[in-house]
Amino acid sequence: MELGEILGDALVYPFQNIKAFAIYLILGIILGIAVAGTFAGMMAGVATDNILAVIGSGIIGIIVALFLGFFISGYELDIIKYGIERSGGAPEIDFVRQFINGIKYFVVSIVYMIIPIILSAILAIIFQHWLSLILTIIVAIIFAFALIMGQCRLAKTEDLVDALSIGEAIGDISKVGVVKLILFVIVITVLSLVLFFIVGLINKWNTVIGGILIGILGIYISFFTARATGLLYSDV
Repeated sequence: MELGEILGDALVYPFQNIKAFAIYLILGIILGIAVAGTFAGMMAGVATDNILAVIGSGIIGIIVALFLGFFISGYELDIIKYGIERSGGAPEIDFVRQFINGIKYFVVSIVYMIIPIILSAILAIIFQHWLSLILTIIVAIIFAFALIMGQCRLAKTEDLVDALSIGEAIGDISKVGVVKLILFVIVITVLSLVLFFIVGLINKWNTVIGGILIGILGIYISFFTARATGLLYSDV
């Protein structure tokens, strides 16, 4: 698919699947409430010099956030899968499978982040500062793009080994098209920033309405990005 077709489809996709979008929105709101509640509990503990309350709130908050985050990530993978299949439908809730897939994606993300960090440290030892910096940036970009491919591979097969086949994931970059992938990331980023800027202006005018719109927009961008990512990978 051409980039224009991908973006056009992804922009309207959430509105064509209101039920799925509503589910995704509810999950995001619950996660936001959990994080906010954790922060409030920790601040209350600090204010009363109650170390146990701070630690307890922090631990509970992290557990709840990870629990919901894994599930949301798994649901997002299903949106990507529907995009890869170019299906106009939307995922239903499959709690256990999506939760497990969310954990898999967490593992994939860690691996794809750790490797460039290690490589960057090695490059810093071998080369001069300016050269190591340039090479580090190049390596970071390659692995960031490879992670997108790894995410798509996981969404498509639900196979952790397949998603962690870094060489094949990097090979998928050329199949998608390096220029196309770069433009994809740039357009998604710019579009997201513009939308958040507009909502930010509304937030200055009315914090209640603006706050609600920021929350909705955040979920919309995630939904839209997942759909667009799946469509981008559908030609591989």
